[in-house]
Amino acid sequence: MELDIEPNFADTNPKAGVVGQPLTRVDGRAKVTGAAKYSAEYNNVPGLVHGVFKTSDVAKGRITGFDASAAQRAPGVLAILTHQNLPKLAITPDTPEGKKAIGMGVQMGFLPLTSDQIYYAAQPVALVVADTLERAQYAATLLKVQVATEVPTVSYQDPKAKLFDPTKLTVGKTENQPKRGDAQTAFASAPIQLTATYHHAITHHNPMEPGATIAHWEAPDRVTVYDTTQGITWTQKSLSAMLGLPVDQVRVVNKYLGGGFGCKGSTWPHTILTIQAAKAVGRPVKLALTRPQQFTSMGHREDQEQTLRLGATKEGKLLALLHEKTSTTSAWDNYAETNAKIVDLLYDCPHFEAQTQLARANVMTSTYMRAPGEAPGSFAIECAMDDLAYRVGLDPIQIRLLNYAEKDPSTGKPWSSKSLKECYARGAELFGWSKRNPKNGATRAGKTLVGWGMATASYPVHSGQGNARVRLYADGHAVVQAGATDLGTGTYTVITQVAADSLGITPDKIRFELGDSALPSTIVSGGSMAAGTVSSSVYLAAQDVWQKLTKVAVLDKKSPLYQAKPADVEVVKGRLQLKANPSKGEEFAALMQRASMGDVEGIATGRYGAGYESAQAALNASKTKKDDAGEHSMHSFGAHFCEVHVDPELGTVRVTRWVSVVAGGRILNPKTARSQIMGGSIFGIGAALMEGTNRDPNLARYTNASLADYHVCVNLDIPDMTVEFIDEHDPYINAMGVKGIGEISIVGTSAAVGNAIFHATGRRLRALPITPDKVLDAMRQPA
Repeated sequence: MELDIEPNFADTNPKAGVVGQPLTRVDGRAKVTGAAKYSAEYNNVPGLVHGVFKTSDVAKGRITGFDASAAQRAPGVLAILTHQNLPKLAITPDTPEGKKAIGMGVQMGFLPLTSDQIYYAAQPVALVVADTLERAQYAATLLKVQVATEVPTVSYQDPKAKLFDPTKLTVGKTENQPKRGDAQTAFASAPIQLTATYHHAITHHNPMEPGATIAHWEAPDRVTVYDTTQGITWTQKSLSAMLGLPVDQVRVVNKYLGGGFGCKGSTWPHTILTIQAAKAVGRPVKLALTRPQQFTSMGHREDQEQTLRLGATKEGKLLALLHEKTSTTSAWDNYAETNAKIVDLLYDCPHFEAQTQLARANVMTSTYMRAPGEAPGSFAIECAMDDLAYRVGLDPIQIRLLNYAEKDPSTGKPWSSKSLKECYARGAELFGWSKRNPKNGATRAGKTLVGWGMATASYPVHSGQGNARVRLYADGHAVVQAGATDLGTGTYTVITQVAADSLGITPDKIRFELGDSALPSTIVSGGSMAAGTVSSSVYLAAQDVWQKLTKVAVLDKKSPLYQAKPADVEVVKGRLQLKANPSKGEEFAALMQRASMGDVEGIATGRYGAGYESAQAALNASKTKKDDAGEHSMHSFGAHFCEVHVDPELGTVRVTRWVSVVAGGRILNPKTARSQIMGGSIFGIGAALMEGTNRDPNLARYTNASLADYHVCVNLDIPDMTVEFIDEHDPYINAMGVKGIGEISIVGTSAAVGNAIFHATGRRLRALPITPDKVLDAMRQPA
């Protein structure tokens, strides 16, 4: 049997084009045959050697000395680099000035091997370079490090921890906490008052591909870096600042990425340290993180708790929401997920207030993790909305419709588009929600309790911009370029589709090149920004091609379009023709060959907040169309429906049915989009039922930093999943009307699972993950 790994162009509708059709991945064959080259696989770099970290056994202390004699005598060792001999950087991110110069590409404000201080367990304290990986690993075991150990602070729950308000910082200040109306007074006088606290374990991204870097100094002032990064442009800018080199002297390459989920959105210490090591030994150096090091080298979702107070009328109409969040941050950074944003905007509520507290601890810096803020924030508000529904005797969907926000409550702006009601209706239909028994604990399948739950999903359309280059050749093929990253989600495929339709040629005539900072710069593949930004820039670059060819045609005496006004010419399937008389026109190939044009190039910048009509007006140099995207609130919306079976004797929970319906603007490829929603939902189910990193309460070290002990979902944990999309036109967000769906897929998923467990058992569990021991403890309590 032949695998379906080539683009199936026969399945596309030539009249409708290929955008919106389920084109099979264009990079499929390269991946299943091993031809796809990932960052750690550029082993043909001449003279490549290997780096291995020696890491700290303690979470807090000071290095007092090294005994490197045995390690230096080990065969193949080229260098043992520490804070005492590592080449210096031009700028480091540990000062406000340095952080500003380096930019958003660096999340962590402390670089290991820059001082004798140890701030977290498994912090790199030395980098051993040898001619083979095995020799580097062996030498690292011989290196002895003397440390004066101190007592660490473990988390915000540690009695030693000191809480602080990050909004009052003068340096590293986070955004102000939102406040609307008088939530305290409104809550105090509300007929119905609900207060609950929700706990979230530390979770790690755990992509299949760990972090890895190959650094190759091709000249004393020019370096090429093969790196596992979600943002080619961000990484290039950050590295150039730290190295003190012009941006064009730092090349960053990443053709394929084995997942990221946010942990590869920033430049982490292992990347810059590998570059410094390569400079020190005068050879290209490869460093790949081990799986345990992945837990301590590229961030995580922080441990946190949320307390939500909800005030409502007796009928269930929201009057007040008060949100408080406490979480752990590192010893030097102030990052915290902004959970309050989704609590603030999801439902119509006149009074809202939020506060955040942080505690410094001896931990690695936390970072963006799929839907940072929205994912944990939705767990709190969506569980609370279900509790309110039960309190007033309404169906969970009814309570959400009663409090439906017709405009953004957080800003007062109208939505650019919102199809959430359609998501509720279609999801309920697919799931069979009307058959749900409203009574908790009343549905069984044999000895197991059966529960049905649902939750709302939403994710913002973030602003961003990027560039693209399109080169159309007279023989009918095209090369399309953008410095984007494909995380494995289908960027190669969807941009091929956009380019094909924009140029009027078939996908097999398109070669899309990405993953190299030498290409036109674009936004990071994170925040659900890449699809909308890159597709819009490619579309607009194609229009630039057509404008140039139109100018050639109307000046060519042999063209059927000679002396026509450019505004009267349209392009349909690669053919330039008069709008008023489509029979009068010609194919682009004929025009280019007659004009001796081997190729024509178009360039453009695509950005969010420049909708289709605005983009067209800009192309036509018209100022009649006002770009009022900034006057709208731009979000994707969706709904998740979940069925669980709970064994009351064992405490086990199995998800047995799942339905997701999403309104995410224009869907470029329903096949890859469905995979995105499935993947994010599985991510959320894992966070709900099993994922959690355990930190020793005394030593501040992770006790389950491996995939043997940190549990993620496998195939047997997940049922067949039903995913559908609501057809949605949004004229404001970008030239292609694409909102992005990579992160909305996880928002609300944990709440849907939690709500289903509540329906099955009558017990509300508010601490993630909901493991069997917690279920059993809850079952011992009265419902």
